Amino acid sequence: MAKIILTTDVDHLGGPGDIVEVKDGYARNYLLPRGYAIPSSKGAEKNIRTIRRAQEARRVRDLDHAKELKTQLEGMGHIAVAAKASEGSKKLFGSVTTADIVGAIKAAGGPLLDKRVIHVDGHIKTVGKHAVTARLHPDVKADVKLDVQPK
Repeated sequence: MAKIILTTDVDHLGGPGDIVEVKDGYARNYLLPRGYAIPSSKGAEKNIRTIRRAQEARRVRDLDHAKELKTQLEGMGHIAVAAKASEGSKKLFGSVTTADIVGAIKAAGGPLLDKRVIHVDGHIKTVGKHAVTARLHPDVKADVKLDVQPK
């Protein structure tokens, strides 16, 4: 059995900062290579506080906090997202990711969110106005309006 420290949420195992014991192969072949966990050591255990503090800043605490974030997000209007695009057409080189959207929300003065709360229907591959959903709580969803602009 291997003792590891989780860095992200892992289904049926735990959350960031949790120290768990798993089978050696699961840790060596799945969790560690993907960055979901780090090997447990005295130095790593000291970093648990930092991991938990960073996760706590992005976490939605309760229903009231989720409603407050929804009001804040929907009151921001269209959020500008810059992406590389071809000159003659409206097509993007690649697509707009959830990390890009979270960064644009933060840059526009919005709250710091975890990229996993943002849900995009399909891929955003064109310049223009788009809508995405932020699932802040099982009962609270916020509609976020994006204005994708060429860089």
